[in-house]
Amino acid sequence: MISIQNLSVEFSAKSLFDGISYVINKRDRIALVGKNGAGKSTMLKIIAGLQRPTSGTVAVPQDVTIGYLPQHMTLTDTNTVIEEVRKAFGHIRELHVQYDRLSAELAERTDYDSEGYARLIDRMTVLSEQIAMEDGDGGQAEMEKALIGLGFVRSDFERPTSEFSGGWRMRIELAKILLQRPDVLLLDEPTNHLDIESIQWLETFLTTKAGAVVLVSHDRAFIDNVTNRTIEISLGKIYDYAVNYSKYVVLHQERIEQQRRAYENQQKQIQDTEEFIERFRYKATKAVQVQSRMKQLAKIERIEVDEVDTSRLSLRFPPAPRSGDYPVIADGVGKAYGDHQVFDGATFTIKRGEKVAFVGKNGEGKSTLVKCIMGEIPFTGHLKLGHNVKIGYFAQNQAQLLDGEITVFDTIDRVAVGDIRTKIRDILGAFMFGGEASDKKVKVLSGGEKTRLAMIRLLLEPVNLLILDEPTNHLDMATKDILKQAIKDFDGTVIVVSHDREFLDGLVEKVYEFGGGRVRECLGGIYEFLEKKKLASLAELEREKPQAQPQPGPSASGGKGVDTSADKPAEAVPKQGRVSYTEQRERQRMVKRAEKKVADAEAAIADIEAQIAEVEAKIAAGNVEREIFDLHASLGKQLDNAMSLWELAGMELDDLKKSLGME
Repeated sequence: MISIQNLSVEFSAKSLFDGISYVINKRDRIALVGKNGAGKSTMLKIIAGLQRPTSGTVAVPQDVTIGYLPQHMTLTDTNTVIEEVRKAFGHIRELHVQYDRLSAELAERTDYDSEGYARLIDRMTVLSEQIAMEDGDGGQAEMEKALIGLGFVRSDFERPTSEFSGGWRMRIELAKILLQRPDVLLLDEPTNHLDIESIQWLETFLTTKAGAVVLVSHDRAFIDNVTNRTIEISLGKIYDYAVNYSKYVVLHQERIEQQRRAYENQQKQIQDTEEFIERFRYKATKAVQVQSRMKQLAKIERIEVDEVDTSRLSLRFPPAPRSGDYPVIADGVGKAYGDHQVFDGATFTIKRGEKVAFVGKNGEGKSTLVKCIMGEIPFTGHLKLGHNVKIGYFAQNQAQLLDGEITVFDTIDRVAVGDIRTKIRDILGAFMFGGEASDKKVKVLSGGEKTRLAMIRLLLEPVNLLILDEPTNHLDMATKDILKQAIKDFDGTVIVVSHDREFLDGLVEKVYEFGGGRVRECLGGIYEFLEKKKLASLAELEREKPQAQPQPGPSASGGKGVDTSADKPAEAVPKQGRVSYTEQRERQRMVKRAEKKVADAEAAIADIEAQIAEVEAKIAAGNVEREIFDLHASLGKQLDNAMSLWELAGMELDDLKKSLGME
């Protein structure tokens, strides 16, 4: 459908792409992957026709439409939300104009038997069918579905777009592009401004309704669920894999290993051949064999191992100064802007060393509560920071606050103090800004490079409470993994505001959900939280079914044939008689899954308790090495977490049974 041939791009005499060729086919869902600065966004701009390559061609058929969502855009519209989204159907107005023009022409013609008249009738028929298909009530319905799926509520539809933040304006643009249904969708970091529920809606839309998709995203779970092809950009070349990202990682490693083994075997073969030639070069009896080996050596097609980009971020947070046992204590905290109550009654305690996540739809107050903790805005209720708490804060727009007109080195030099100023070059090198890269102006950096530069500020002073608001936006996969490990290794307390499920998985032990003006605590990791949300919504669905589908009696005339159960409360009606066999089986499966989670949690507790008993036996026997006490403390923390997961699983099972009428 779209053909890229011998594409090359150079910036400042440096090659970004070197003779790249590939084809985008119908129904391809391609993930463009590579390190920050590899050229992913540039590739999308070239395909969209917004940037010209140094050489090569991008062949787009005349009838193929392209929709492009950039990472950053300047929006100046003054319409309401629904008016702005309605622009997506601007092509329908063109169809109406064409139809009216042809209709007027048809009224004036009298050559009813001519080929031209027949062609005119055929064209009007096609236009009429297109208009009927796209201009019915479905257009309004599709707009509402898209907006609600992307997190808007109906009361937002008539609000001016100027009232919304940049992230919400990007959602409006995304809705417009999706509703246009282009043949090829080019999406550059579409999940950066979406919450988890909106990301899941977008996943479903792209897999069920979109044509070809080419996307850049560092949300591993998202691209795994959406894509079926991965194109890696590395050191000016591309490597094309017909699989999703997780499978690509395995195949990529296998390819490099196979190349390396083949290269090593060939090198041994070449060495043996050269040694034979050198040993018998001057022996007449071996002349024929020597000549044969020389010809054989000349014919060998040399294997090369693909050059691997080995530049790697080195990130480790400084040791955390000891804080009080409870760095953050909130009691009835609330925040309102005028008549709009963002949240109220937030009550929770974060212990020293805990790593927690703030999740929920955008606009529900996650960043607002962070600002309350930072003391940047007034609030109601009581919020106390523990003894000796030192906060390191990474704001959601931290990278955008950088001065684009100064260099990378000057950006850090202006905030560094004391001995750190003598180590700036070393720090920048650890963050892959070594050599000439430190003299680049900030404005020419990619989004991920700016995020890395902003992250350096957190390393300039030891802290014990890290607050990270969307820290993974624009970071590539490898850098995200390194950041995740650095946070795991950090011995202080961490609050992460993020929508990245894969990043949060295994990192946080507690989730705070923001929604409906409340802040709810959920023990366990992000996927335990999502599973609980799914069970809750299923339970809600089950509760609604009996009321939504009353069963009338066999007679409407009264007497013994009348079934009045529809007038009774749902709880008074036996549930097993109200559901189908399939629904009963699904209920049983739900309960079995919940019971298995409880059993698994109990087994985990028993295993940890056995390990603790072994350690305590060693201590009692006189083993007083530091490592044994560290292990005992670690196991104690694991036991606390396992107990919390067991309690959570038990509550989920009880709630599920109650909602299904099994108690």
